[in-house]
Amino acid sequence: MRVLGVDPGLTRCGVGVVEGVAGRPLTMVGVGVVRTPPDAELSHRLLAVEQGLEQWLDEHRPEFVAVERVFSQHNVSTVMGTAQASAVAMLCAARRGIPVALHTPSEVKAAVTGTGRADKAQVGAMVTRLLRLSAPPKPADAADALALAICHIWRAPAQNRLQQAVAEHTAHKTAQGTARRTAHATKGRTA
Repeated sequence: MRVLGVDPGLTRCGVGVVEGVAGRPLTMVGVGVVRTPPDAELSHRLLAVEQGLEQWLDEHRPEFVAVERVFSQHNVSTVMGTAQASAVAMLCAARRGIPVALHTPSEVKAAVTGTGRADKAQVGAMVTRLLRLSAPPKPADAADALALAICHIWRAPAQNRLQQAVAEHTAHKTAQGTARRTAHATKGRTA
């Protein structure tokens, strides 16, 4: 499985591609940051994020895109920029038919470090160890993008099984309801 992790942001949008399967050593394919100038117009910054993400999608051809779920912060302008960059990432993936998964920061931290309260240094250290890198990726946005990809690779099999079980349960309940309605309708006609 090849996953593009996106740590959304307007000034620095972290991107990282990881390949592998749960339970096996993972491989970093690429890591970096899409940057935009803070003094540029918002529309131009969003366009730059889109163009940068499109280049990553063209070059690395991921099967999945994992994006950090935007969470509430006290700084509304930061949240807005993060949400807008997140939407651009989801749009780029959807345009290509690539499935998108959203993971909260605490889910990612827990998956990579074992605790949802880990700091950026702990996440960077674990990403370095898990991907057998010589040094933590810089800036932290790049390491966070790799952590998102790792989290998705590790969590996807369980999430897929859960979604499949829910779908099967729903289909079973729907079939039972249809059978009951048919039996009731038939009983009504024979009475």
